[in-house]
Amino acid sequence: MDFIKKWTESSLVLKILMGLVIGGILGVLVPEWSIIGFPGEIFVNTLKAIAPILVFILVASAISKAKSGIGSKYKTIILIFLLTNFVAAMVAVIACNLYPVSIHLSSISSTTPPGEFGEIVYDMVLGIFSNPITALSEANYLGILFWSIIIGIALRMVATDTTKDVIDDIAEVFTKVVNIIIQFAPIGVMGLVFTSVSESGLIIFTQYGQLILLIVICILVVAFIVDPLISFLFLRRNPYSLLLICLRESAITAFFSRSSAANIPINMRLCERLGLDRDLFSISIPLGSTINTDGAAITITVMTLVTCYTLGISLSLPLAIVLCIISTLAACGAAGVVGGSLLLIPMACSIFGISQDISMQVVAVGFVISVVQDSFETALNSSSDVFFTATTEYYYRIKNGESLNYLGEFAKK
Repeated sequence: MDFIKKWTESSLVLKILMGLVIGGILGVLVPEWSIIGFPGEIFVNTLKAIAPILVFILVASAISKAKSGIGSKYKTIILIFLLTNFVAAMVAVIACNLYPVSIHLSSISSTTPPGEFGEIVYDMVLGIFSNPITALSEANYLGILFWSIIIGIALRMVATDTTKDVIDDIAEVFTKVVNIIIQFAPIGVMGLVFTSVSESGLIIFTQYGQLILLIVICILVVAFIVDPLISFLFLRRNPYSLLLICLRESAITAFFSRSSAANIPINMRLCERLGLDRDLFSISIPLGSTINTDGAAITITVMTLVTCYTLGISLSLPLAIVLCIISTLAACGAAGVVGGSLLLIPMACSIFGISQDISMQVVAVGFVISVVQDSFETALNSSSDVFFTATTEYYYRIKNGESLNYLGEFAKK
């Protein structure tokens, strides 16, 4: 029991790094020992099993518990959150076209590239209205998303608070199950890296490096160009002084904690120091940790397009827009779950006809690079919660002709 407690309390990042190094060394020294790769297969299969149910219950629970009657400020900040998610996905699409990256995947010959856009839309619509049980069993993520939304709305309309609490508890149970599975990620990563190195050699680390670089560049572009531009369009003033405060006070802690939820108290305190309205930030900060997920939208889009590039699937403009919409919605459902953005990659891959067997290999690659990817993703997500809360608050003060105490106590320094 002491060993289990020490294992769960120790740094997951450090354990994944150890698994990566050990798997790479064994892949070079004893590539014929294929049994070492078996834990990686188990890890991927476990994720494949839990992901469809997780998506279904999380979305249904979130919609059933959603509050109604929000004011104009809250509508504005929700719009900003969703807009930045969509634009972040578009940035990822552009970056992937400018700097295409491929990765090592097994059993890719069975994949059938999608047809014309009309055919893709036709198949998508049919998939959306498939039997919900069939959608779950076949990992049809568009069908899962549709039925989870419908059931969530129905629960919100007719279910009692007790029933909604039960659904919320079930969502917490599946979240806990995923957290337990993630504790075995280092062993799974060791097996996956061993298999990749034994089959393809050390070149896979070059591929992983390129993939990390691509994601980090997209995140930096959104953080330093896209988000400030959106803020400027609302406030008509230089946003970088506010941005730098948010990055310094929020992004650094989020980078190391790798949890937007854990960073909520820090963000709330930062909002107070910025002189923001408590009635706004007491809702927008927890809400932002749920739906303001630019980094997740980037990760989902990049990993999907890297898969397409690896499989030789081309991307048309209409399909790129559909992908950005799906990534925006998927990113909103990624919050609160360790590796949540990775587990929703199959939903985006499904619009290209990519099977779950292949998309889950990509998820496994995501866990290998998550040591860096997740830190940058969380830093962007959490710091922009404060950044856009402040943008919204200042926008309404300017609109109402109020005096603007820009940057609160930070303006005095």
